[in-house]
Amino acid sequence: MPPVFLPIRHTWDGRDADPGEHASVVVKLRDDGLLVQIDAPFHGDPPPPGPAGPTWALWEHEVVELFVLGADDRYLELELSPHGHHLGLQLHGVRTITERLLPLQPDTRLHAGRWTSTLLVPLALLPPSPSHANAYAIHGSGDARRYLAHAPVPGPAPDFHRLQHFPRVELSGAGRRFSR
Repeated sequence: MPPVFLPIRHTWDGRDADPGEHASVVVKLRDDGLLVQIDAPFHGDPPPPGPAGPTWALWEHEVVELFVLGADDRYLELELSPHGHHLGLQLHGVRTITERLLPLQPDTRLHAGRWTSTLLVPLALLPPSPSHANAYAIHGSGDARRYLAHAPVPGPAPDFHRLQHFPRVELSGAGRRFSR
C-alpha cells in the first residue's frame, strides 16, 4: 500500500512559503503501527531546555507536527524537533488533552542543513477510524516566527486545532491516497 505524502509548502493561511522552508511528512499505516517520516530544513533555532525526549510546550520551538483526526473529534498530535525532543498528545475535542507525553521513540538526525525523523506510532495510540490529517512546521522567533501548513487553517491567527480544515486522508484499505 502506498504511503500518504503531506508536503508543507504554504503558510498557515495558505500563502506560498519560500522553497527553502518546504518540509514533508510521509505516513504509512502498517500492521505494527503508523510509520511517520519527516524531512525538513534545519533553521538553527536553539533546542528546548533539557535532554532530548518527551518535552512539554515543544510547539514553542523549531518543530514539525502531525495531527491525525478520527471519529468523535478524537485526534493524535505528534510534535518532533530537530534536536530529538518530542511530544505526543491524545485529544478528545479541540484542545482537550486526554493523554500527554505519550511514549514515543523517534530516530532524529541532523545532516547537511536538514533534519529527518522516523517514528513508529503504536496502533493503540491512534484515534478510532482515522480519516483526516494535517502537518505543520514552525521555526524562528519573535516577529520572524514562521507557521507553515500542509493545508491552510484560515482565521485571524495561526491555530492548528481547526479540525474542520483538515484534509481527508485514506489510511486503510487498498488505494490509500490523500485528497482535499
